[in-house]
Amino acid sequence: MSKTFLNGLIVLVPVGITLFVVMQILNFTEGVLGKHLPFYFPGIGLIAVLLVIYIVGWISTHWLLKHVISFGESLLNKIPVVKFIYNSVKQFSTAIFESNSMFQNVVLVPFHQSLAMGFLMPNVPSVIKDKLDKDVVCVFVPWSLNITSGTNLFVKRSEVIPIDIKSDAALQFMLTAGNAEIKSK
Repeated sequence: MSKTFLNGLIVLVPVGITLFVVMQILNFTEGVLGKHLPFYFPGIGLIAVLLVIYIVGWISTHWLLKHVISFGESLLNKIPVVKFIYNSVKQFSTAIFESNSMFQNVVLVPFHQSLAMGFLMPNVPSVIKDKLDKDVVCVFVPWSLNITSGTNLFVKRSEVIPIDIKSDAALQFMLTAGNAEIKSK
C-alpha cells in the first residue's frame, strides 16, 4: 500500500508543482490586468504572457532597442550576486534555445575511476585546445537534480563512448539521479 501511495506522489507532485507555478503566473497577470484594464475576460493573462514574450523577442531584434537591452544588462552586471545569477541563466538558456547541436550526442566518459554520462559539446575553445592534446573533446556532465549545474570534462576523443539513446531521455535519466527509464533510439 505504501509503494502505491509513493507511486501516486511521484506522478502527482511534478504535475502539481508545474500547474501551481503556471497558475500563479497566470493568476498574477490576470489580477494585475483586471485591476488596470477597463475590460476583462477569462484567459487574458495567458494572452498577455504570450504577447509579452513575443514583444520582448521582437524588440530584441531591432538595433536601437538592442542597445537599450544591452544597457540594462550592463546595469545588472554591476551588481555582484545578480551578475552571477543573470549571466549563468542567460548563457544556459541561450545555449539550450539557440544551439542545434547542444545535448544531441549522448556519451560515456571516464570520471573518477568510473564512467559518467554526458553530452558531447560542439567545440573546444582554442585557448584550451592549445594547452591540451589536439584530439581532445568537451563533454558536459549535468548534475543530478539540477539542470543548471554540471561539469565540463576535457577528454581524449578515443576515451569517449557514444550511446545510442535520445538526448531528452538521457537528460531525464541524469536529472532524476538515474530513476528515469531510457531506451535506445
